[in-house]
Parts: sequence; C-alpha cells; structure tokens
Amino acid sequence: MQLVVARIGRAHGIKGEVTVEVRTDEPELRLGPGAVLATEPAAVGPLTIDSGRVHSGRLLLRFAGVADRTAAEALRNTLLIAEVDPEEVPEDPEEFYDHQLIDLDVVTREGEEIGRISEIAHLPAQDLLVVRRPDGGEVLIPFVAEIVPEIDLAEQRAVIDPPPGLLGEPEGEDERGGEPGGSGSR
Repeated sequence: MQLVVARIGRAHGIKGEVTVEVRTDEPELRLGPGAVLATEPAAVGPLTIDSGRVHSGRLLLRFAGVADRTAAEALRNTLLIAEVDPEEVPEDPEEFYDHQLIDLDVVTREGEEIGRISEIAHLPAQDLLVVRRPDGGEVLIPFVAEIVPEIDLAEQRAVIDPPPGLLGEPEGEDERGGEPGGSGSR
C-alpha cells in the first residue's frame, strides 16, 4: 500500500536541502536517511533521503543526487510516497495509521450517520478527520478523544460525540455556538 508521507516545500540554503510538510505520524521511520520514496509526479523519483535535520521547527531533507539550490527548487510541491505493509499497525493501540482511518463510516453515539472519512489533515495543533457527507459536503472533525471516543476497525466505523455546532446544524443560532466551553451538559 502506498501512503503520502510528505510534500516537498521550498529549497533551503544552497546545498540542496528542502523543507518538507510532514504527513505522517512517524517521520523518523518513514523519512529517515536511506529511505527510498516514490514521488508524485512519478517522473521526479524515486528519491533516496541522504540526510535530514530539524531547523527552526521544520524538517529539512537532502536527497541523493540533489546537490544545489536549483535542483532542490525543482522538487517543490512533489509528494513523497512510502510503501507500507497494509497489515502494519502502530505499537500503541490508541494510535492509527492514516490508511486505517480512510473510508471508515462516521456515526454519532446515537447512531446517526455523518459520512465517511476521506482524508486526515495533519495540522500543527491537532489532526482533523475530513469527513465526506452523504450530500457531498465535508465536515472537519478534530481527532481528539473527547470528540472521537471510539475507533472500531473491525466494524469499520468511527464513533463521534460532537459538541454543539460542530456539524453545522445549530437551529436558528449563530454557527459559533455561543461562549467557548459553555455547554456543560455532557
């Protein structure tokens, strides 16, 4: 199974380093020196990671054969793709790989169908489940235990307990849902 693990950003310095937008929870495993990654567009790769380091909170990578800023800049916006065994699971039972979550049905505790997970957005503050609604719309669900208390891989579903307004259905109210933390009814 192929998974997108990063997107190459701008060149950094003059020796061929690039910034990367990490899209994996295990960058040390997927983006370490010696890793060979397929690319999208495919004509760019495969790329072999020569070295990596963190600078000012961003991961910088250098690839074999990319020796200067011009070559590094030519890689901008390329997706890096790792080959992952579909049976591989994280050691922590409370963690999940993106491929385990994609296509799970999303339902509330009461059994109301919300949609299906189409993507995981890895943001600096937290991960978000991108859920495609049956009507074609999308809803973003923060992937935190308070809102997503259960992932049932055997049943292929994610159970959510959304706070008021998260799903965009407050009747006659401002969509912001009032004061932060004001519900208190849970």
